[in-house]
Amino acid sequence: MDLASIRRAYKRYAGMYDVVFGAPMNPGRKLAVATANKKPKQRVLEVGVGTGLALPLYRKDITVVGIDVSTEMLDRAREKVEEKGLKNVEALLEMDAENLTFPDQSFDTVIAMYVASVVPHPERLMAEMKRVCKPDGDIIIVNHFTSDGGPLRAVEFLINPLSKTLGWRPEFDLKPLLGTAGVEVKSIRPAHPMGMFKVIHCRNTPARVPADATASAGYAAPGGELQPAEVRRSSSAR
Repeated sequence: MDLASIRRAYKRYAGMYDVVFGAPMNPGRKLAVATANKKPKQRVLEVGVGTGLALPLYRKDITVVGIDVSTEMLDRAREKVEEKGLKNVEALLEMDAENLTFPDQSFDTVIAMYVASVVPHPERLMAEMKRVCKPDGDIIIVNHFTSDGGPLRAVEFLINPLSKTLGWRPEFDLKPLLGTAGVEVKSIRPAHPMGMFKVIHCRNTPARVPADATASAGYAAPGGELQPAEVRRSSSAR
């Protein structure tokens, strides 16, 4: 997978995305946004906002920022915002999910729906989602993960070589993704009767460093917790 392949794939999908991928993936969207909607007056980042199918689902006192790498998909999302009068949508931006330009701790909740198996480097996606999410904030992931067996597993194996053409990976393992993320998994729920998609709700655990490391860095970090002011990494420095 690479960005050029992803952009080509979603340029093809843009005009038909709502029809082909709308209804089958709506259960995951609804469950993910319902999880976010439990907390009022948040600022939410939706990574891979696509054509904006989930945008009308957010409660009106939640401010939403959406990003995507596809110009064509974002154009569709902007049309929805205008048509439906979604005043709580702060911005829709063209941006690489693996290189977010937001400052650290910019959002209360970060959501990525059907994105993790699309990006070239899922571990970078998770690292960026964690970085821009506030400590103890929510990170919500909706995605297809490799099946344990049966006919669906056989299909995943057969079409996996077509990943670049499809624009997503049919074979995608959950454990490595979460194992490197540094988050606390609160729940894993099926979002489809067949178990094809899952909704992963995580808490963004505060980063920690050894006491000797904080001392050598020349600042105090009570309890070993990294302090936001000291660890902020600006987008211009990357």
